[in-house]
Amino acid sequence: MCDDHTADDNAAFLAGISRRQFGAAAGAVGLAMILPTPANAMAVKGRTVAITTPDGSADAYFVAPSSGKHPGVLVWPDIMGLRPAFRQMADRLAASGYAVLVVNQFYRSTKAPFLKPGESFDQPEVRAKIMPWRTPLTTEATQRDAQAFIAFLDAQKSVDTRKGMATSGYCMGGPMTMITAAQRPDRIRAGASFHGGGLVTDKPDSPHLMVPKMKAGYLFAIAENDDARSPADKDGLRAAFAAAHLPAEIEVYKGTLHGWCPPDSKVYDAVQADRAWARMLALFGTSLA
Repeated sequence: MCDDHTADDNAAFLAGISRRQFGAAAGAVGLAMILPTPANAMAVKGRTVAITTPDGSADAYFVAPSSGKHPGVLVWPDIMGLRPAFRQMADRLAASGYAVLVVNQFYRSTKAPFLKPGESFDQPEVRAKIMPWRTPLTTEATQRDAQAFIAFLDAQKSVDTRKGMATSGYCMGGPMTMITAAQRPDRIRAGASFHGGGLVTDKPDSPHLMVPKMKAGYLFAIAENDDARSPADKDGLRAAFAAAHLPAEIEVYKGTLHGWCPPDSKVYDAVQADRAWARMLALFGTSLA
């Protein structure tokens, strides 16, 4: 089952709400700001989809250019999940020539979107609701999900299976991209992590220890306050990718706070987010050709 959705729907939705409603919704799970339109933007069409996985049925959003075949991109959202901001980001990426799937990684526990306007993760009651949903999201569960999501993408007529696939992730989605790249090195040729958390740990399944299994070039866009808390993480990533002879652009984005990339974030930094976005497009352009 699915429902049609176009990039114009986001604009119509924004236009249809009052100023007061916009203010109430402008928290971390509120409406996204209007993102820049790519140069030579393609017309896109998206739909809500349900994907069968070994653990159930995952709700997701798929969007691609209206014609032709294009490289696939699997997007793992941050801890506040699949919501209008991520649909808008997916539309923007699709307009640059990609077939994009944004998933609800919490599908085992809830459908998306799961937060009300004005709610955000910094509220204790919201954290208390979300944190139990993370428990089922083990490395093994993410590996199973990645297989199912990649299979879905490759089954779409708009996906060019002759070209490599990419994956991007935000916050908790960052390590999920690395699990994905290690699980399917035959398909994933590029990965991008934006203010990713838990990329380098002391656990045996730490994402950075999976790098030898990958065949993907990477972008790590790190928030300045994340780096201040864990300054050695970037060095661990550099060492892992260098040892695997894989390219990795690893940068701390000056002045940014954790969560600075999604346009509905309270700490959204438009200038730095656009710069990181451009670096992602550059990586995808060279790695998925």
